[in-house]
Amino acid sequence: MNHGPDALVLDFVEWIAASPRRYCDVMEAWRTSCPRLTIWEDAIDQGLVQRCRIDGELSIEATEAGRDLLAKTRMRFHGIQDGRDAPNSL
Repeated sequence: MNHGPDALVLDFVEWIAASPRRYCDVMEAWRTSCPRLTIWEDAIDQGLVQRCRIDGELSIEATEAGRDLLAKTRMRFHGIQDGRDAPNSL
């Protein structure tokens, strides 16, 4: 069984990594009523995003582990063995 992040978690982390987001914006954009879609919880549990305060406002940002995962995923996606020629986005 694969215990790595699924595609939706990667999409979520990539969206957060582009720019820290206000917590209320994250909740509005990524809320779901489906109990099987635990994208937000999975990203937090896997240490890929974290809560922080920016200008006194609760926000969400990608962690170093989240940014590293995105870089590794990009390298695998593009068949790159080292990070020197990795494109900036998927």
